[in-house]
Amino acid sequence: MERRAILAALLMAGLLMVYQFLFVKPAEPPPQQRPPAQTPPTAQAPAAPSPAPARLPSLPQTLGKEAVSSDPGRHAVVETPLYKAAVASRGGELRRWDLNYRGIKPMVVEGLAGFRGLTIARPGAPPAPAPLIPSPESLTLGKDTAQGEIHLMGEDGAGLRVTQVSRFHANTYVLEAEIRIENRQSTPQTLEILLPWSAPVEWPKDRPEQFQGQQPTRAVRMAGGAVVRQELASLPSWTGTGQWAGLESEWYLAALIPRTAGFQLAEGRVAETRPGADKPADIAYVAARAVVSELQPGQTWEGRLSLYIGPKEHERLKQLGVGLEKSIYFGGFPIPQSYGGLPMEWLVVPILWVMHLFYSYTGNYGVAIILLTVITKVLFFPLTLKSMQSMKAMQKLQPQINALRSKYKSDPQRMQKETMQLYKAHKVNPLGGCLPMVVQVPIFYALYVALSVSVEIQNAPFICVGRIFGVDLWICDLAAADPTYVLPLLMGASMFVQQKMTPVMGDPRQAKMMLFMPVIFTFMFLNLPSGLVLYWTVSNVLQIAQQKYMERGIKKPEKLPARAPKKA
Repeated sequence: MERRAILAALLMAGLLMVYQFLFVKPAEPPPQQRPPAQTPPTAQAPAAPSPAPARLPSLPQTLGKEAVSSDPGRHAVVETPLYKAAVASRGGELRRWDLNYRGIKPMVVEGLAGFRGLTIARPGAPPAPAPLIPSPESLTLGKDTAQGEIHLMGEDGAGLRVTQVSRFHANTYVLEAEIRIENRQSTPQTLEILLPWSAPVEWPKDRPEQFQGQQPTRAVRMAGGAVVRQELASLPSWTGTGQWAGLESEWYLAALIPRTAGFQLAEGRVAETRPGADKPADIAYVAARAVVSELQPGQTWEGRLSLYIGPKEHERLKQLGVGLEKSIYFGGFPIPQSYGGLPMEWLVVPILWVMHLFYSYTGNYGVAIILLTVITKVLFFPLTLKSMQSMKAMQKLQPQINALRSKYKSDPQRMQKETMQLYKAHKVNPLGGCLPMVVQVPIFYALYVALSVSVEIQNAPFICVGRIFGVDLWICDLAAADPTYVLPLLMGASMFVQQKMTPVMGDPRQAKMMLFMPVIFTFMFLNLPSGLVLYWTVSNVLQIAQQKYMERGIKKPEKLPARAPKKA
């Protein structure tokens, strides 16, 4: 029973990891119809009713070839401790946004992925980016200057004066944009305002990722307090109101956050032919969209928007106060919803907090993972001890149980009855050895999820000696697999020792077959992040130490025979 309980816990954890990788996918809701566009608020009072305006082009048409053509233009450079950005004159698009986060990580790839800036479309005319002139052309923020602004101003050649204030901060990855559009013509104008962020559905093979997580894989949005995720390969068209929308990878996020009621959110896909490409590429986008049905002469439209472009750190996202921390997908423990389910966020977030607390004192996430594993084992030691005691009691009854099986092998009901009476006579609970182990499985699974979604361990070293022939020695990135395969082999060896220490119960042939489990787990862990393998290895070593301690404490010393009296 002892062997079965331990192996059951290991198998359950392994199956949960496989389940998480292969089967747990965000639900895809059916495509929703686009609601009718609303007229955003204007600075002046609305004019008298007028005939219905001409129909504007649909959103996918606004991401046409003209909107992404190369334009050197003027640009302003912004430098902060967290990132380096470049704002271009074409609609205030971002030409650059390089995170200074455990190395240089470019979130914007010019001509491929990024924020396209302000685009204006009119009925019967192709969409075009607003031509703007940035001022000043350089901005440096730091400890003494925590905030700065880039002003962009220009006219689109059709009577619209566009003013945009882009506000940057030294201590956050948020870019704030304030937009003001004035109609300087003598006739009313109807227009559609778009601020899209786009990325290819399939990343070009000739331009590999410059860091893990650079390529967005999902579109995510929050509307009505609920988070909806869609794989880019199956992204439907959607337009509606919501708190924010963005493109995300497992660890990084680019999100648009409307700050005024005049904006709607939109997402979808469109085919575009880029310069030098043979065929159209499938582009995914999210956008902030505002439709101005009638802008009177001298009237202005104003809107505010925030962009978050950075790592998915839970505390940093939570501080924004718009629910952006919900973009981190913790998954759920695979319990049927009829039983209430178990949102992993309840367990994972406290674990992340403790891990970051340990890191603040140790300065090493590898050491923080070890301490977190030790603390978990210590907290569950009473349950483990109780489980071991129950399994030892079951082990003593194993010969009598085997005898009952042989005696009543043709009468299963009688055998079950006699077995339960045997348990009752010796006051043994047959589930006493398994239940304490089962209780621990959600916690250990939460540890696994916490390390899977933690962007903080990316490029974080544990024991990094250096590089030889382009290979790290030893663990220089806890988010990457061990290039030397030493840690997975140590994990397999520790699991094998743990298997050998477990008393053989039941069929010996079955016990020999179970010795292949360390081999299976070793191959499964070869390409997993080193942080996960480190946690599992330390957990195995601590389990071995606990088994040795408990076996020594449970065994009773044998009585020595009395000495014979000496002869005179």
